[in-house]
Amino acid sequence: MSSVTIRPARPDDAETILAMIRDLARFEMAEHAVKASAADLRRDGWGADRKFEALIAELDGGAVGFALFFHTYSTWEGRAGIYVEDIYVADAARGRGVGRCLMTALARLTVQRRCARLDLSVLDWNPARGFYESLGLTRLAEWLPYRATGAALAALAQEPGDD
Repeated sequence: MSSVTIRPARPDDAETILAMIRDLARFEMAEHAVKASAADLRRDGWGADRKFEALIAELDGGAVGFALFFHTYSTWEGRAGIYVEDIYVADAARGRGVGRCLMTALARLTVQRRCARLDLSVLDWNPARGFYESLGLTRLAEWLPYRATGAALAALAQEPGDD
């Protein structure tokens, strides 16, 4: 029986994480959108101004998945939460409990840190939705995601405000 191990990611995992990010982007038909470099990941995951944390899933000693996450804050709860930006398991390791182990580790961290919730987003066509629902996660139908990027973000930032 293969053994799944979950551990905190280290700076020397940056290249492996980036390769898995690219695999995930290919799956989501958006490989062209990946602009991150391993240096970006090292700076933002382990630098002086840390932006995220990550977990690595290993199967029989080799990295086969990761989860990248960061803290959020709920004004209603008055507590932090954890938002999972990406969770990925390599094709060859799917169906072997790796995703469940990553989600369990994330849930444990959420509880240990006394966070109010664990959040993530899933594309509407992604078959992983069934996996998340099997773990007890619920779809927030009443909440619609919005995002500002690129030119729209730059234009909004240039509007006059109370500086």
